[in-house]
Amino acid sequence: MRASVIWLLILPIRAYRLILSPWLGHSCRFQPSCSVYAIEALETHGPLRGLWLTLLRLVRCNPWGRSGYDPVPPVTNRKTSR
Repeated sequence: MRASVIWLLILPIRAYRLILSPWLGHSCRFQPSCSVYAIEALETHGPLRGLWLTLLRLVRCNPWGRSGYDPVPPVTNRKTSR
């Protein structure tokens, strides 16, 4: 189930990369590009956290924001031992 949800979320990103991206040009401020980042975030972190990380990245991608290398954060274990 989770894999099919991730696949459905990645499908429009791949369509964008295939259809619109060649017309818009390669003008991403970050490395990897936002579409590559989104696919990697979804595959690494799953649908919910992957979408959240993608939205945060898109908000950072603006003319007044920073630029450069911005990889997907690694998976961390959020459980703490007491």
